[in-house]
Amino acid sequence: MQRDVSSCNTYNYGDALYWDARYVQDALSFDWYQRYSSLRPFVRSFVPTCSRVLMVGCGNSLMSEDMVKDGYEDIMNVDISSVAIEMMQTKYASVPQLKYMQMDVRDMSYFADDSFDTVIDKGTLDSLMCGCDAPLSATRMLGEVSRLIKPGGTYFLITYGDPKVRMPYLTRSAYNWKISLYIIPRPGFKRPGGSCSSSEKSCLEAIPVTSEGMLPHDYVLEDPDSHFIYICNKMDEDVAQLPSYPLMEDVL
Repeated sequence: MQRDVSSCNTYNYGDALYWDARYVQDALSFDWYQRYSSLRPFVRSFVPTCSRVLMVGCGNSLMSEDMVKDGYEDIMNVDISSVAIEMMQTKYASVPQLKYMQMDVRDMSYFADDSFDTVIDKGTLDSLMCGCDAPLSATRMLGEVSRLIKPGGTYFLITYGDPKVRMPYLTRSAYNWKISLYIIPRPGFKRPGGSCSSSEKSCLEAIPVTSEGMLPHDYVLEDPDSHFIYICNKMDEDVAQLPSYPLMEDVL
């Protein structure tokens, strides 16, 4: 397991100093990869609105705000940048459904075991994979995520990492996660010739993976820069794994 060298630049995305400087220079809201409108069918299918949600690496994203507007009642947001957290605490001081804390996702010992129904990660694991000691940082973060999720809860990971580079981290037996994979084109993607990408409904179909959790050898990505969504359901050790079910179409 290695650092995501091909997808990184010279910045250390696992360093608080980098993010503090970035948010000082650019305070405008920014959502990595996908906005809530694109992710809503997945979120509404796997995350009940009454869930206690942990948003890791929240930055100054609008996703948590959009989820509250969509009926979500309790979202704890954490980020390594004190600058981002102070901005968001001020911005959402009058929104009781949103809470913000400065925290390193590699050490979330402030929270007790089984504190959350869902952990949502939109690019945070990726940022650690571009930092120093990437494998160790990723393992520490995922260990904390697993500890904090209640049995039956979900780790909702949105990433640029395909199964070849993400499954080795996600499939550790200690986590006891049942993983389903979905693939969504980047925003605005069009097929060669100018036609739009496949329908939202087709994106809601889980991708059949091999016994090792990899994409089939003959699988071709419609968008080579697609984003991957890993739905990791934490199974009770005494409960047999259940089959996956199709996403609900009524949330489209």
